[in-house]
Amino acid sequence: MSQTDVLVTTLKRLLKARGTTYAQVAAHLGLSEASVKRQFSQQSFHLRTLEAVCDLIHVELAELVQAAEDSQSDVRQLSPEQEAELVADPRRLLVAVCMLNHMTIEQIIATYRLSKADCVAQLLRLDRLQVIRLLPENRVKWKLSRDFGWIPDGPIERFFRDKVQTDFLNGKFHQAGEILRFQHAMLTPAANARFQQRLLRLVQEFAELHKDCVGAPAGERYGTSLLLAMRPWELAAFEGLRRAPDTRAFAAGITPAPAGS
Repeated sequence: MSQTDVLVTTLKRLLKARGTTYAQVAAHLGLSEASVKRQFSQQSFHLRTLEAVCDLIHVELAELVQAAEDSQSDVRQLSPEQEAELVADPRRLLVAVCMLNHMTIEQIIATYRLSKADCVAQLLRLDRLQVIRLLPENRVKWKLSRDFGWIPDGPIERFFRDKVQTDFLNGKFHQAGEILRFQHAMLTPAANARFQQRLLRLVQEFAELHKDCVGAPAGERYGTSLLLAMRPWELAAFEGLRRAPDTRAFAAGITPAPAGS
């Protein structure tokens, strides 16, 4: 599907969602309804016409483009083979993370011991893995959806447990920009679910801050990682002192978010 196809399909979806008819579009543009239907069918829009239709439904043209891009990000989960290939080469994972952080190839080369050929080769592999779509001039469009999740106990999750988790927590968290807190409480399943929802909102805010900082100079942005974890749990030393194992089932109040979301 071409970019024009995606843009027009997205516009039609937005019109339908707002209950806006072709007749209303025609009246707004000062055209006949038949003419509007023909333009949608043939996808023969001038930019000014497109902007006028967006104005009718109170959508910025930039928002339409973003919605069209989001509709193309439909990969919600990779196969075990895709996950394994993604984490098989540290250079591939590095290039993927750098691109996710909006670094250019020139910035990657200046920062890491990689050549331009190395970067392009990894981008081609990521394109074949359906993680990105490689565009002209080595620009990248991510194909992973916003609710992308790791396979439970799959290659990415095992890589995280074996490599990332230990490395991330192996620090004192005393420096500027660092924080570590551990808190224990006795909660009901309902309270647990309510707090998880708050944590998910916090993760969303973290992602939005990442977008807000994209325009800042590269020298002013630092790789910043956030780890949230919450589960019914008791220290093994305490559990060993129980007179009998705790066999109570935990009635989850919400469906847990996919790992890696």
